[in-house]
Amino acid sequence: MKHIAILGSTGSIGENTLAVIRHFPKSFKAVALATHSNIEILLKQIKEFRPEYVCVADREAALKLRSRLKGNLKIFAGEEGLEELVSKSKADKVVLAISGSAALPPLLKAIENGKDIALANKEALVMAGPLVMKMASRNKIKILPIDSEQSAIWQCLEGEKYGNLKNIYLTASGGPFRKTGRNRLRKISRSQVLKHPKWSMGPKITVDSATLMNKGLEVLEAMFLFDVPCAKIKVLVHPEAIIHSMVEFIDGVVIAQLSETDMRIPIQYALSYPERLANSLPAIDFYKLKELHFEKPDFGKFPCLGLAYRAATALGTSPAVLNAANEVSVGEFLDKRLEFISIPRVIEKVLNKHRNIAEPDLTEIKAADSWAREEAYNIIERLN
Repeated sequence: MKHIAILGSTGSIGENTLAVIRHFPKSFKAVALATHSNIEILLKQIKEFRPEYVCVADREAALKLRSRLKGNLKIFAGEEGLEELVSKSKADKVVLAISGSAALPPLLKAIENGKDIALANKEALVMAGPLVMKMASRNKIKILPIDSEQSAIWQCLEGEKYGNLKNIYLTASGGPFRKTGRNRLRKISRSQVLKHPKWSMGPKITVDSATLMNKGLEVLEAMFLFDVPCAKIKVLVHPEAIIHSMVEFIDGVVIAQLSETDMRIPIQYALSYPERLANSLPAIDFYKLKELHFEKPDFGKFPCLGLAYRAATALGTSPAVLNAANEVSVGEFLDKRLEFISIPRVIEKVLNKHRNIAEPDLTEIKAADSWAREEAYNIIERLN
């Protein structure tokens, strides 16, 4: 029996993780759950799964939860409450499904406390990848990816010598605007952006998928997870989203991981690793699969992808700055204070003003993050 803590239990990844746990009650138990503020869904989860600890990051929502619960359930509150939950729970594995840079502190705390990580958050690793991976190695912690693309790469590389790797092909669906003309992007609405053709996700990651920044963040994530330079990571648009990524070796052999577009599949593997568990999830019917398509990404139409490669080449504090500027820009777009087409413009302006620190410590990474956020807000204010 593996004990699981889920940070972000009320979001898409969290709900899918609980669906896997529900299907395998003899293999997994949810011992800790955390949400930002969605206590209605959390209350239902508490009733069904009976965790030992819960955390609500929003303090006002945490007070409301306390008033509606009886018994000895320990409730933590605030961002620091996430770290307390990670430290005090009996979890063997922490599913990190919090969106954005807020995931970095609990990620570091989980590693410090000797808990393996099932990682669904990109931003924390983008911000501080070298530090996180060094700390994980020192503490003998496994970081197991949940994102379908990173899970695919991980499975393709399993048992292989990294020295034999030639290229990683990171697949992308292309988002909702793959066939949209560049000029039409000027009039894109919030509702259009939030309609992803393949995946049902939270608003931030859905916007990132529309700009292809999500794929750029995955390039950085793959670099750190698999210790591969960005020059060996190629983005390949694959609209069917059946091949989740591929690895090419020096002898010309390419290994691909294929499955239906269901997040429960990579979540289940991250929870059960090194075992595979049988399930009743949808499988590919190759007799009905007519054809697969592949395209080069349009860096001109989707400049966020090029900006991510720029940060991946520079490294240092540049990835943290890229991520911070993107988080601010996406937030302002969702709040209808920034046009969709202006998201990459703001990020580029922030990167242009940034003075990179080559080998930053955690304090310098946090400072770069704070600076980039303030700079992004200033630029957006001037645009308006």
